[in-house]
Amino acid sequence: MAKLLGMATEELALRTNQTIGGLLNASFGNAVELIVGLIALQQGLLDVVRASLLGSILSNLLLVLGASFLAGGIYHKSQTFNTTAAQTSGSLLCIVVMAFVVPAAFSFAVKEDSERLLLELSRGTAIVLFILYFLFLFFQLRTHTELFVGEAGEAEEEEPSLTLAVSVALLVTVTILVSICGEYLVGSIEYVADRWHLSNTFVGLVLVPIVGNAAEHVTAVTVAMKDKMDLVIGVAIGSSMQIALLVTPMCVIFGWIIDQPLTLAFSTFETSVLFVSVFVVNSVIQDGKANWLEGAMLLGGYFIIAYAFYVMP
Repeated sequence: MAKLLGMATEELALRTNQTIGGLLNASFGNAVELIVGLIALQQGLLDVVRASLLGSILSNLLLVLGASFLAGGIYHKSQTFNTTAAQTSGSLLCIVVMAFVVPAAFSFAVKEDSERLLLELSRGTAIVLFILYFLFLFFQLRTHTELFVGEAGEAEEEEPSLTLAVSVALLVTVTILVSICGEYLVGSIEYVADRWHLSNTFVGLVLVPIVGNAAEHVTAVTVAMKDKMDLVIGVAIGSSMQIALLVTPMCVIFGWIIDQPLTLAFSTFETSVLFVSVFVVNSVIQDGKANWLEGAMLLGGYFIIAYAFYVMP
């Protein structure tokens, strides 16, 4: 199903451009994370929701982007991408880090009636992030479209093999099927954690995002080998940004509606991991070039983080 989703996205990218293609892949791919998060939220698994959201951001930033750089670097000595678009997304991720750090610091600074105030702060922050995402879409698709145009000739050599209607139908159908699987995925979290003696945090932060991000992973690696790096950036970094600015606020707001007190107060360790990850990715993409070694470094960083959460009691 992930392969079909990737194929449909690539077909739509050929008919539009790599910016739209990456946005579509991120949106439909992240539908899984959103549905998994909402189902877990209804069941009161707040720690699993927070872990899966953070894990999805880290998985796309380090695992998906790293694997894409590595796979692309094996076939191409050096690859280039739109630096301005990548750095704009990177800047928004820095805002996300701030939005996660402030509630964490607030929980330490305020002691009296801290839970109620923290929940109020998280809901207000979620609304701001939600607005920022749609402002970014307006910036990307309307007022500054020229900044997000891929390099000339990068995707013109191929012709679409599916009609527009078939591509859209395939995208929607596969997303629905993957979403149905998401409900069974949430139901198996506690069983897997008990059976394998794993913490719910590790399952939610590492295992669930790897399964949920399979569509983005397959798509990004496939197009990286074809040297379509703007689409890779749109899928990997764009997906992380969408999780942070759209899916996370929607989960907080949905929890508000159904009276589930989901906050943005991640642990100190989780917040530190996100900060370092965003810093590393911004350092890697700032020159607008990619190679296999940078991919290996990002993958190494992801495995270090995953192992840290594995050994954490």
